[in-house]
Amino acid sequence: MSDHVIQTRDLRKTYGRTHALDGLDLDVARGEVHGFLGPNGAGKSTTIRVLLGLTRADGGTANLLGGDPWHDAVQLHRRLAYVPAGVTLWPGLTGGQCIDVLGRAHGGLDEGRRRELVERFDLDPTKKTRDYSTGNKQKVSLVAAMAADVDLLLLDEPTSGLDPLMEQVFQETVRERVTEGTTVLLSSHILGEVEALADRVSIIRAGRTVTTGTLADLRRSTSSLLHAVTDRPLDLEGLPGVTGLVTGEVEGRHDLRCHVDATAVAEVVGRVHAAGVHTLTITPPSLDDLFLEQYRGNGGRGATSASEEPRDQASRLDGERPRTSAGEEVAR
Repeated sequence: MSDHVIQTRDLRKTYGRTHALDGLDLDVARGEVHGFLGPNGAGKSTTIRVLLGLTRADGGTANLLGGDPWHDAVQLHRRLAYVPAGVTLWPGLTGGQCIDVLGRAHGGLDEGRRRELVERFDLDPTKKTRDYSTGNKQKVSLVAAMAADVDLLLLDEPTSGLDPLMEQVFQETVRERVTEGTTVLLSSHILGEVEALADRVSIIRAGRTVTTGTLADLRRSTSSLLHAVTDRPLDLEGLPGVTGLVTGEVEGRHDLRCHVDATAVAEVVGRVHAAGVHTLTITPPSLDDLFLEQYRGNGGRGATSASEEPRDQASRLDGERPRTSAGEEVAR
């Protein structure tokens, strides 16, 4: 059995002169939560559509759960559940009926888990979906996906429209599913959400993966913010690995702020203590910082050079599978 639930190599997809995917490599290990990050137009949604078998890649290879996403789509869909960012439901059905329909696409639901999730997400399944708010429509999709007995969850902006309390419930349910052995690919603009859940992250730009690793790995490649207040002056000017040095005075003591590379932390901390440390704070880079670091100095490349295909255009293109109003593939 392969250690990878998802593996793509040199994945390519073009729409006219637009390169939505330009040689994307992605590896998602079994049993992990993998954060999939990039700005609008970087190629995230196109990648997910290829993995779902809704779009056929123009080049490269994609392997999903040991199968080909395009040729084995019907069989693979019984082993995965998908939550899109903008959920479209059947307006004449109740929330509970929509969960039933979506559940059948995954080979059935765990009824006990379903009842529990309906309660935890505070969803009224008896109301017609035409009367639902955006957040409640998203809850229907989340309940159907999380209650399915599947090997893989593909989550594309899954908390769109949810309030902070429901976002917390979402995070709890993801952790529970991973404990049970489910693998998760999580695409989200809420970097704090990814930081709280992801074992590893891949950041993509202009249809290519620019970096992949654990947050610890990525943090070792960038700098931490150091703030020290010392009794005596501290000179770090010119020390390798130290940038953005700012000094001042606070209540008669010497105040220093700077960015420190991982390789220089031990040397800097030693000098801080030698200067008579009063307070010392070292803040590692957040996922927001790591993300911005990958885009700094690129002149906006990636944010604009590869736009996602318009939905109405994609539905007319050759190599596209028809979908129902809930975004599911039409079996044929």
